[in-house]
Amino acid sequence: MTALRALPAVGSTLDRPSVRALCDKWPRTLVTEGIRTLIAAARNGAAVPQSDDDWRRALEQWLAARTASTLRPAINATGVILHTNLGRAPLAQAALDAIASIAAGAATVEYDVAAGARGSRHVHCAALLCELTGAEDAIVVNNCAAGLVLALQALAAGRETLVSRGELIEIGGSFRVPEIMAASGTTLVEVGTTNRTHVADYRRALAPSVAAIVKVHRSNFTVDGFVAEATVPELVPIAAEAGIPLIHDFGSGLMLDLAPHGLGGEPTAADALRDGASLVIMSGDKLLGGPQAGIVLGKRDAIAKLRQHPMARALRVDKLTLAALEATLALYREPAKALREIPTLAMLTAPVNEIEQRAVAIAAELRGDNISGTREHSLLGPDWNLKVERTESTVGGGAFPTARIPSVAITVSGDVSALEQRLRNHAVPVIAVTREGRLWLDLRSVPAQQDALLTERLREAIVG
Repeated sequence: MTALRALPAVGSTLDRPSVRALCDKWPRTLVTEGIRTLIAAARNGAAVPQSDDDWRRALEQWLAARTASTLRPAINATGVILHTNLGRAPLAQAALDAIASIAAGAATVEYDVAAGARGSRHVHCAALLCELTGAEDAIVVNNCAAGLVLALQALAAGRETLVSRGELIEIGGSFRVPEIMAASGTTLVEVGTTNRTHVADYRRALAPSVAAIVKVHRSNFTVDGFVAEATVPELVPIAAEAGIPLIHDFGSGLMLDLAPHGLGGEPTAADALRDGASLVIMSGDKLLGGPQAGIVLGKRDAIAKLRQHPMARALRVDKLTLAALEATLALYREPAKALREIPTLAMLTAPVNEIEQRAVAIAAELRGDNISGTREHSLLGPDWNLKVERTESTVGGGAFPTARIPSVAITVSGDVSALEQRLRNHAVPVIAVTREGRLWLDLRSVPAQQDALLTERLREAIVG
């Protein structure tokens, strides 16, 4: 352990020329904190910087780590298109432009231009959502779970809500639907069994204390075998007879039928509304391809109760979310344009041959020639092999849980652990998957405009 008497004083270290120069780039208080941290580490056995250059390098390294943002852009090469840990849906250029425009100055968030008086932020996006889905009215909150909480607090707090045992699911981050519902102040009444719930189960559970029925769309898993469930159209007359709302937690936010592109079986928001639920709740940042938001669509009187509830203020979204969501929704007026310009939809529906062409081009650039990327890399030395291989992507985001989408990946073999770490620890990290002793970089989850950046990161990590 370094002798205490050999450790430099903070003041004398600050007087070193190289350290004084650092104070021109960083706050003096931060440089001082770095010196104290390095000295404290030396007390526990770490080496003490000696020369001016040693101190400069050590402090620059510490300052870079200390000031690095924990939230930074990344390249998603996992093949999971809606990766919850990586922010789910990347935004369309129209949404980015809208954010920049609204963020630059004042905006009519809660100002009615026509009346020249205070307005409501809840009007934003509502008309467009109704136009696109056929809903009578709509409200936007900060995520899908918030939409469910607000609906139950406004319509069923202090009373009971019926829900199938087979729909008490867990979503990402260990959040569970029953816990979210319980937090809203309603008492859950479970009906049916885990694998089979019938219409009669709901009818038998009806009582004067029941205020709502919740139907949860199981979008992130499937149940096969000896199963049964009551559909929304089957539950509509039961809710109507009891005079209570039927709330459909729809989840995915799909706005266009993707069956022509090989992704079938998931209803659209318009389909869900036509089934007859009082309210349909969905996400903005999943298959819709917009910002994080919870969208509640449905009957005018039910939405009015949500708007008037005190929790609507606590769960509201800001002007940037509204701007991005409105711009994204506007693209759906032309479905072909939406498929082309909303990144999530573009990645989901991209032909596999287009992805292969991109992969071959990246491999050729890394190789420095125009040879097909399907053979082993020849210019990286004997320690590395680079190939272009077929693989399968997944949708992610709790949507199309069994879907496997044909895709193409760049695979690298060699010191895969070190390579993965170098890619991940960059200022713009590349997140990939290690399997079969190789690093797989699936291009379906990488927007095409990031190809040049991905190529640069790979070159730096492999070649140096």
